[in-house]
Amino acid sequence: MKLLTLALSMLRRHLRAGELTLLGLALALAVAGLSSVSFFTDRLGRALSREANQMLGGDLMLSADHAWTPGFAFEAGRRGLSRAETLLFTSMARRGDALQMAGIKAVSPDYPLRGVPRIRLQLDGPEQAAPGAPAPGSVWLDERLAAMLGARPGDVVSLGSSHLKVAAILAWEADRGNNFFALAPRLVMSLADVPASGLVVPGSRVTYRLHFAGEPVAVAEFQSWARDRLGRGEQVEDISGARPELRTALDRAQRYLRLAALLAVVLAAVAVGLAARRFMERNLDGCAVMRCLGASQGRVTGLFLVEFLAFGVLVSLAGCGLGFAAQWGLEKLLGSLIGVPLPAPSWLPVVQGLAVGLSLLGGFVVPSLLRLARVSTLRVLRREWLAAEPRFLAGWGAGLAVLAGLMFWIAGDIQLGALVCGGFILALGLYVLAATVLLALPGRMRGAGSGWRLGLAALSRRRSAAVVQTVALALGLTALLLLTLARDDLLSSWRSSVPPDAPNRFVINIQPEERQGVHDFFRARGLPPPELLPMVRGRLAAVNGQPLNVEAYGDERARHLAEREFNLSWMAQLPKGNSLVAGAWFPPGDHEGLSVEQGLAQTLGLKLGDRLGFDIAGSRVEGRITSLRKLEWDSMRVNFFVIAPPGLLDKAPASYITSFHLAPGQAAMARELVAAFPTLTLIDVAAILQQLQDMLNQLGLAVQCVFLFTLGAGLLVLFAALEATFDERVKELAVLRTLGARHRQLRQALVVEFGAMGLVAGLMAVLGAGGMAWTLARFVFKLPWLPSPWLLGGALLFSVFAVALAGLVGLSGALRRPVVEGLRG
Repeated sequence: MKLLTLALSMLRRHLRAGELTLLGLALALAVAGLSSVSFFTDRLGRALSREANQMLGGDLMLSADHAWTPGFAFEAGRRGLSRAETLLFTSMARRGDALQMAGIKAVSPDYPLRGVPRIRLQLDGPEQAAPGAPAPGSVWLDERLAAMLGARPGDVVSLGSSHLKVAAILAWEADRGNNFFALAPRLVMSLADVPASGLVVPGSRVTYRLHFAGEPVAVAEFQSWARDRLGRGEQVEDISGARPELRTALDRAQRYLRLAALLAVVLAAVAVGLAARRFMERNLDGCAVMRCLGASQGRVTGLFLVEFLAFGVLVSLAGCGLGFAAQWGLEKLLGSLIGVPLPAPSWLPVVQGLAVGLSLLGGFVVPSLLRLARVSTLRVLRREWLAAEPRFLAGWGAGLAVLAGLMFWIAGDIQLGALVCGGFILALGLYVLAATVLLALPGRMRGAGSGWRLGLAALSRRRSAAVVQTVALALGLTALLLLTLARDDLLSSWRSSVPPDAPNRFVINIQPEERQGVHDFFRARGLPPPELLPMVRGRLAAVNGQPLNVEAYGDERARHLAEREFNLSWMAQLPKGNSLVAGAWFPPGDHEGLSVEQGLAQTLGLKLGDRLGFDIAGSRVEGRITSLRKLEWDSMRVNFFVIAPPGLLDKAPASYITSFHLAPGQAAMARELVAAFPTLTLIDVAAILQQLQDMLNQLGLAVQCVFLFTLGAGLLVLFAALEATFDERVKELAVLRTLGARHRQLRQALVVEFGAMGLVAGLMAVLGAGGMAWTLARFVFKLPWLPSPWLLGGALLFSVFAVALAGLVGLSGALRRPVVEGLRG
């Protein structure tokens, strides 16, 4: 108890004297920055995942080819989940003499749980949010079905024995994007109208779906419970099985946000380490006096450890509080722009903030405190100080190990954590070596003026301190530049992934005899004829002569892919948007090769040389994998999992598929195309494309916000690096002024000294960040990366001028301080 009382007394004294101001500020702002990022990105990530779940009509969906037993709905209700039901089936819709096969979706009143359908009250009227599901006795028709039936809002259509009023034109529905190639013209009706229609009877081919939404933990627990109880013909779907283009965007955004959190930790470690070093140097004399008065090494060590434990808890809690307030303020400022309601904060960022704050103290402050406690009593007389000992070096190594563990924890991804952690450890070693060599060069140079000589001499005189400051600045600049490069790559990739003229209409079921007519239709309207690609439906039946065993796949997504029918095609040239990652494209005369999409091959365990057997309309077709392809899923072009050379699938029953871009004012052309070719199916994905673009805009805004937080942490590193030798410089400037140095000479010396450190730090940061950016772009974000000379050159110039200006401004007060005060300080 006496030790605690004395430690708290020391803490109060150090706080009043300002000894802990820099260290406390560094730790508090580091924790605040990290926790604010964690709070906001945690809420934003969960909100964006919920928005992405619009394509499921909820957070989770169960589908089956038979009615669900009540147990699933009861269990979901017991866990506090909201529920909606839908039925999917096909039927003939009639209006007068017009008949059309339509895909019917019957929905419960509370559908959808995620997302808001958009409707038009007039055929060509503006879109608006639907107030709810269709009311009993009414239906919504999509634009294609309305055109085929010649129906408008207010007309009556017949379904089975029911006659229902057209209430609106359906422009977009929440879960239409799950498999939009297989969609027929859509009609949405109330679930309450299904019995009277007589369309669903025993033996009817109906898909029964249950949609659930709720808190992520409850949804995940229910998903695990349901998966263990699924029977034949039943499956569970969540966001992980969603469209590839949205999965790619979400994955890249989440990785970037985790990268920002990682770099915030790195910046925090640098700032805290510099601040701890300054505290140690300012308290050497006090510890030497305590040792002279009889305090043992153990007692001095215990006092400082207890003091900093209390200090760390208080400052970390204060930092978490600042971070919590900052994320609320950020939501208020940007909530209207993000357009996504954010869920309530969780406690995980608080735990992370406390863990990071205490871990940074333990890893980067405790080694300095241990050295402080071992100061020699002779320092009172001779200012003697112990050189670095192996145990202290081991302490700093332990600090780096703690930092590495935190980085892996926050990354949540072994690959991302390993690349960032390994990159900065390698950079630290190379930076120390490079700074030692480069900062030795100016000492051999002769400047033109006395200011130059003073500045270069200061670098030589404080070689060790200059190396520490330069390496710290280089690490901070590396983190900021790396985040800038990753952000620019990410945003430019997102902007280019969905160009303004991206295809927004797909046409399927084009028969071979209709190809020429479709070409002529487009030419007659002054449009370039679309590329018609053959499509064959086939199911994977065998691999290397062995019948495919679906149950052998442990992954649920792999089983789902193995069971489904694939869209196969044939072509002589590698299609646009595809790139080979292994093997070679079909040589002339090859009639047995297969080119397989890389992700499908990885999921199903396929490799080059494997022989695949497909069941196509009862016939077996075999081929050998000769290449693997990478596809641009977010380009909205027609893509195929498996492509064969001409000759292998020529005898299989095939239809043709194409995609094209239709401007908003050309909607009538879509109706004319359907009227001219009633057997083909036109799929409007403009709403899906707009949903994708909106989500990318939201993710881009999140990226910009996170970057601003990390930029603030980087400025803190700059401040801490310059403050590390402030006391020593104040005395040195006072001595030089005593010896007759003028203010202009001293200012020039400071600019030269800090400018040289900024130049070396900037050069190392540009090279280090460039190397790490290339590595992350290739192995984590899966994006091409080309260095930007303007950005890298600008970063180098910024480093020189920012460090020189900050050093000059930071020491301007010392230049104006009376000489006597500087000598006594």
